[in-house]
Amino acid sequence: MELRDTQKQLLRALPGVDTLLDALTAEIPEETVPRSVLTASAREALEATRRAIFTGTHPTVDLASVLTLAHDLIHRKMRPNLTRVINGTGVVVHTNLGRSLLAEEALDRIRAVGDRYSNLEFNLATGKRGLRYSAVEELICEISGAEAAMVVNNNAGAVLLCLDTLVNGKEAVVSRGELVEIGGAFRIPDVMAKSGGILKEVGTTNRTHLRDYEQAVTDETGLFLKVHTSNYSIVGFTSAVSVAELVTLGKERGIPVMDDLGSGTFVDFGDYGLPSEPTVQQSVKAGADIVTFSGDKLLGGPQAGVIVGSKTHIDAIRKNPLTRALRIDKLTLAALEATLRLYRDEAEAVAKIPTLRMITMDREETVARATALMDALATLPVTTEALALSSRPGGGSLPLLELPSCCVGITVPGMGASALEKTLRANDPPVIGRIENETYILDPRTLQEGDISLIADALETLVEARP
Repeated sequence: MELRDTQKQLLRALPGVDTLLDALTAEIPEETVPRSVLTASAREALEATRRAIFTGTHPTVDLASVLTLAHDLIHRKMRPNLTRVINGTGVVVHTNLGRSLLAEEALDRIRAVGDRYSNLEFNLATGKRGLRYSAVEELICEISGAEAAMVVNNNAGAVLLCLDTLVNGKEAVVSRGELVEIGGAFRIPDVMAKSGGILKEVGTTNRTHLRDYEQAVTDETGLFLKVHTSNYSIVGFTSAVSVAELVTLGKERGIPVMDDLGSGTFVDFGDYGLPSEPTVQQSVKAGADIVTFSGDKLLGGPQAGVIVGSKTHIDAIRKNPLTRALRIDKLTLAALEATLRLYRDEAEAVAKIPTLRMITMDREETVARATALMDALATLPVTTEALALSSRPGGGSLPLLELPSCCVGITVPGMGASALEKTLRANDPPVIGRIENETYILDPRTLQEGDISLIADALETLVEARP
């Protein structure tokens, strides 16, 4: 490519790496930024400027302009990739924003276990090697009523592990209406195939009867599998077989029953004026041999997969070699134990576990929060309005539930909703809202303590930067 004279002049004006590094070192104490980061940023800034010259998009070149670019790169490299954001979407268990928030008690336990040695796999009574599951098994059994329990890294892992143990090479009978797909294209048929089990579909998408399971039984049947459709709902002309009915049939035919609850909950939301979701306790009481569910999502703890059921089946699952590959780490165990302890008193759990607190929050509290947000923005040249909209539980749970909320619509003169959303998303910390009817919306249900002042600061910075 033949360069124009202006491009040649700009290339000659580029400072050398050493010159740029000396300038950066003079401005930035080396103890605050590693030398490797300074060097990499200097080289990348020079290369980016060189590319811009070749494409004709860099009209001037001097040390100051390259330094500015290098500073931006340094800031980006030194900033953690995983960072906090302000969730103003109104989606409580937001899969993209980290799902459930942990209770203070869980955070305290992570710190207590994380910076000290612990009895993770050490039996303090015998002085010998112990099981890491013992940290939470007794608590899970106490709350759920199950005979035995164990935990793995997530519920997808729990389902895979159970199927690999119980039906490898045999048939698992499941209703066609329960062949779910969750986020990340995780499908029950696919995980069944991966486990070595043979999927045997019965019934139809909207109606499955007990006789369908009865007629499907052969000498190769290893399991009746029930999957809770937590992330969607079939309404209208429907019929499904209950866990209790499957358990009765399973006992008659000598076939175990597994109930994958997906999100899983220890709390009956019907007691709080919300639609009821099947609880772990109900499934255990119905007699399911194995029940799997998530430790985060509706439970409000860390990401984990919880397996409860009969001691015979849990012991077999523990011996599966896959168990080690899917095992839970000490920090997750610490957070899960602290979360489970709160469930000993349901009122305390609802008050202290953020997920439960936000889902059960009444509209009056969202009105108070919306008012506080609008008051904080009252001195800024922006327009706010209270809007009667809905929040969502999220996390692939309670798909039909809309939580009445009072949201705040925000308008900046001369700025569209999309531009406002993008600018606030680039803030530090990022503010994540939603757009409805061309209006930028913040839902106070999912705002945390201190978020309102940060939102006000972000909007103040935004309007001050506008011409």
